[in-house]
Order: sequence, then structure tokens, then C-alpha cells
Amino acid sequence: MDEKSSNNHRLLIVLLMVMLFGVIALQYACPSSSDCRVLRLGSLFASGRARTAGKHRAGGGSEAGDGLSKDPYTAEDTALARFVPRFNFTARDLSRGVDFNIKGDDVIVFLHIQKTGGTTFGRHLVRNIQLERPCECHAGQKKCTCYRPGKKETWLFSRFSTGWSCGLHADWTELTRCVPTRMDTGEPPQTPTPSRNYYYITILRDPVWRYLSEWRHVQRGATWKASLHVCDGREPTLSELPSCYSGDDWSGCSLQEFMDCPYNLANNRQTRMLADLSLVGCYNMSAMNEEERWAVLLESAKRNLRSMAFFGLTEYQRKTQYLFECTFNLEFIAPFTQLNSTRAASVEVAAEIQHRIRQLNRWDVELYEYARDLFLQRFQLARQQERRRARERRQQERRRLRGRLAPRPGRPLKATEVPHKSESRPTQTQRQRASADGETVESEMLLPNWWDLEDNGTLEDYMDNVEQWK
Repeated sequence: MDEKSSNNHRLLIVLLMVMLFGVIALQYACPSSSDCRVLRLGSLFASGRARTAGKHRAGGGSEAGDGLSKDPYTAEDTALARFVPRFNFTARDLSRGVDFNIKGDDVIVFLHIQKTGGTTFGRHLVRNIQLERPCECHAGQKKCTCYRPGKKETWLFSRFSTGWSCGLHADWTELTRCVPTRMDTGEPPQTPTPSRNYYYITILRDPVWRYLSEWRHVQRGATWKASLHVCDGREPTLSELPSCYSGDDWSGCSLQEFMDCPYNLANNRQTRMLADLSLVGCYNMSAMNEEERWAVLLESAKRNLRSMAFFGLTEYQRKTQYLFECTFNLEFIAPFTQLNSTRAASVEVAAEIQHRIRQLNRWDVELYEYARDLFLQRFQLARQQERRRARERRQQERRRLRGRLAPRPGRPLKATEVPHKSESRPTQTQRQRASADGETVESEMLLPNWWDLEDNGTLEDYMDNVEQWK
């Protein structure tokens, strides 16, 4: 009896010592002033796998799904809802892959609309793309040098590569007439003018939050006085394009004052910047009535948006990255991030004010709904094509494997050569043997468990999701 009590006493002491050691170790590993990394290990592992899965394409491997991986393209959204397409687009409208030749004469032209997250996306273009010859960006300099491999010629026409060469925030009307001339003037003398392909791209944003973001920007004293607004070879007169303020800027203006100015270019800015203004007499408002004018501009903006090589949406950063990579066959180094903290998101706006903003931007609202539908349909098609290519690769590998294991004519198949039913991929030995024979055996893609899920989901728009570049 005494011996049992002694043993129990020793066991209790050992347990207390283990507990004390554990407490000390936990305090050392997870101090109270920081989050405990040990406790977060599982979530970090899961999110890391999701990020890794998002970088795989049909041509590469993918991790096997074990319940931890999540679709990075649906994880960026707040709520998953059933996406029902509203517009009928042609196959040409939805399939946007282009044969972009960075070593030739092709040029990407970025149409930068104010307060759509274009600054962030523009920096991605010059700092975050895997290139044979990366852009040269130096601290303290706003522009980067983006030359083609082996040439002193740029492949990118944007704010961060060529500057505002066609005017500050030039629109579609300005860019399409200015860019070819600007590119040709950079050619050496007595050099034949190359036949270039210009691929126009842009970023759009929810009209209400873009409008609020522009108001906050103007309220802090920002202006776009340097914008040229050239149309049909001339700039608009002061009577055609009056100013909303009399001083140097409009700093300190209230939201009500911002909305009350009838000449405010913030109203329906995205529609105006994507349309061909020549169709409505440029800035001459007397050419036609306002309703007819905006209807023509909206149809022109939709047509130009469909014909663009690529456009993205601020509210869908990962999908924007994915579609750009699929379109131009270029890959970004680091994934895009989706953040909520912006100045526009911090503004508390009553429902009636939001309704007023939507009325002031009714054409932008219609354009954005159209663009969002087209964007998500393109994303769905790209994912379907990727899955189909993955299935074809798996089927092709299985056929190659069966051909490798088939008995040769006149020689019976040995028992050791009979493939086991559980075999689904060639072994390392078989790969080495195929390599020695000069044959190629592609590795089978192990798709995660989210791969074959429906991608018809689209999500409620964030109030604002512009990444703050660091």
C-alpha cells in the first residue's frame, strides 16, 4: 500500500514538472505581446497551400487535395452566390488569349482611369512580372525602363514606363491616336517604321466607391489640370469644359458640393474614358441631347471594352491576375492581394446619398454591370479550358504509360512486368528509363479537391479593395 502511494506521488510530481516545463516553453515561444505562432500553424499551413495551388497552371503540377486546400479565386470574395450570366457574348468576346511577342514589336498600352486601383496594377506591370529582361526600377525614380530582350525599345506604354506621354490620364480617344505616333518618334532615324500590335488594357471599379474615392482625393487638394482632353485634334474650350471651382484646387469641398457641380468629370468617368468621343462631337454638348449622347457613349465604351485585349476589376484582384496571365502568357512573381482598408471605405454614406451617386453615375453603373458579367464569363471559360487541358494531359500520360508497359510482339509479358491496378503514374525508374530511350513522359497532374467544383460563383462587391503598394 505504501509502495503504491509512493509511486503515485512520484507520478504526480513528474506530471507537475511536465506541466511546468510546458508553461515555460509556451511563454517563451508565444509571448503575450504577439500572436502565438504555434497555435496558428495549422491555419498558416492551410492558407499557404491555397496560395501555392493558385499558382499552378495546366502545364504544371498541383498538390493533391486533402481538405486543406481552398480555391484562391473564390476565397478572395466575401460571400459566394450563384452567378447567372445576363449577357450573351460571342466566343471571340470570351476567349482573349493573344500571341504577345515581347521580343518583336508588340506593345501593351495601359489606359489608366482615376481611382480604380490603376497605380497598384501599374506597379505590378513594371515590378512583379517574370521577364527574361526585367524592368529596371531605381529608388526615387517614378519611371522604370522596360526594354525588350536585346533591344532598346519598350514593350509597355504606361505611367510607370513611358510616363504621361499622351497627357495625364489620357482616355481611349487620346491614346488610340497618340500612342502610335509616340512610339514611332522613339525610333532611330532612317529606321523603317515597324508594324506593331497594340494591346490595350485597363482596370474598372465599382462606380459608387470609385466616385467616393475621387471625391476624397479632390478634397485633399488633388487636381488633374494637366489632363489634355484632346479630341479631333484639339483641346476643349473653357465653355465646353467649365471648371467646378474658381481657385487653384477644390480642396475641402463637401460631398454635396462635389455632387452638385454639373460639369464634374467624375460623373460617369469610366464610360467617358472608354468611349470614342468623336462619335458625339467631343465636348460640344450642343451636338445632341444629353440622353442620346450618353447612350452613344455607353455603346461605344462597351464595344471598346470587348475589343480590348484585357481588363480587370478592382474588386477581384486574384481573378484579374489569373486572366492577365492567361491572356498574355506572362506570370507574376507575387500574387495580388485583396484589401478592404482604403479612404473611400472609411466614408460612412447614407443610403439616400449612395442612391444619388448611382443616379449621377447611371451610365457607369450600367457599364460596370456589363463589364462584371463579361469578366466573370471570361474567368469561367479560362478555368474550364484549363481543366480540359489537365484532363487531356492525364489521358495522354495514361496512354503513354500503357504503351510503355505493353508486351513486345513475339515476347510474352513477364509476371514482374504486369502493372498493378493501383498504379496511376509512372515510377521514377520508368521516368529515367523513358528519358534514356529519348522519350518524354509528362508527370500526372494531381488536382486539389476544389479543382472540379463549379466556378459559377460570384460575390458581393467589396466597398473598396485597392491594394496599398508598399
